[in-house]
Amino acid sequence: MRIRADFDQPVWVRPGDYRWVDSPMPGVQRMMLDRVGDEVARATSLVRYQPGATFSRHTHGGGEEIFVLEGAFGDEHGVYPAGSYLRNPIGSAHTPRVGPEGALIWVKLHQFAADDQAQFVVNDARPGVLHQHDSDSACETVSLIDLDGLLAVDPQGDEVLVLSGVLDWNGEHFEAGSWLRLPRGTRAHFSGEPGTRVLRKTGHL
Repeated sequence: MRIRADFDQPVWVRPGDYRWVDSPMPGVQRMMLDRVGDEVARATSLVRYQPGATFSRHTHGGGEEIFVLEGAFGDEHGVYPAGSYLRNPIGSAHTPRVGPEGALIWVKLHQFAADDQAQFVVNDARPGVLHQHDSDSACETVSLIDLDGLLAVDPQGDEVLVLSGVLDWNGEHFEAGSWLRLPRGTRAHFSGEPGTRVLRKTGHL
């Protein structure tokens, strides 16, 4: 399966574009943002858990990165409310489950550098750098940004999830829930009205 798999082209998804598909587990649905592979894949997705839903225990063969957007996500290690950021490195494992309010999460799979072994949770994440990892070719950075004005697109590639407000890029407007991925070499700026907050990844494309 290949979904928005040309990483040399700008791509985006707005909430009106969402198409939810059932996962192998009852009560768990995915909105696939990008994907290279089938059930085990390099993937970026929104995942929606209905109240009380669970997912079978699994090992993260390529790492797992999560930001909790709504509700409270959990596993045998704890409960992570909206605004939490999690990193589960290559070789880690867990059994996801949610409580009576359900959960909506943004998740990236199979995208960790082999030597990035940091495993941690940031509950109630505040604006700033959430994670940074240097490799031979780039510095991967994950940030939460309150944007009121201009922000230069990273020349090494940029990925943004709009959490609140409205983000503008290249004459396009992206409301909360929108996701953008811009390739290396993109020369432009983001801009945001007051109250615009984004989750941003750079140095990973």
